[in-house]
Amino acid sequence: MARHWAAQGAQYLHVVDLDGAFQGRPVHQEVIRRIVESLAIPVEVGGGLRTDDDIRSILDAGAARAIIGTRAFAEPQALKRLAAEFGDKLAVGIDARAGQVQVKGWVETTGMQATDLAAMADHVGVRTLIYTDTSRDGMMTGANVAAVAAICRTIRGNVVASGGVTSAADVQALLNLRQANLIGAIVGKSLYEQRVNLKELMALS
Repeated sequence: MARHWAAQGAQYLHVVDLDGAFQGRPVHQEVIRRIVESLAIPVEVGGGLRTDDDIRSILDAGAARAIIGTRAFAEPQALKRLAAEFGDKLAVGIDARAGQVQVKGWVETTGMQATDLAAMADHVGVRTLIYTDTSRDGMMTGANVAAVAAICRTIRGNVVASGGVTSAADVQALLNLRQANLIGAIVGKSLYEQRVNLKELMALS
């Protein structure tokens, strides 16, 4: 599948170790290594990266970017150091429902606003945020464009939109925000269920 999406024109592959997210540690490094080795495009990986060694191990497996979520919320004091050490190879994933940050594979909802976590991460030097509306992820109901816009306006760094992106119209709605720091969108279930064509989406960018 990784080779298929690359052949379809994907510029970046987004991989989530769901077992890792629930277990709190990376589980599928070897699978990820094989994916990376099979592609010429960069791969970003999240799920269960709760320690410095976890981040290093996924980068050592060839990932171009490691995504932390739960740790960014739980250990904000570590973010400045991590951002300085890993630079562009580190991204913070902000998963939110009704504007509130969710952690540990979305099983816990915190009282923190997504925009507050975004501002904090941006302030300490994190260069890329991946914002996911968990109520829309996999539901194929369209992106939460307003929430993405709020994140973009909150920070100076780059933003990737995720959750509910289903159609060319969804991608166009994100493009219509005209936010210079909105650098991409993640599309998953709608591709696998053939509700949308990747080449068609790429033609919009």
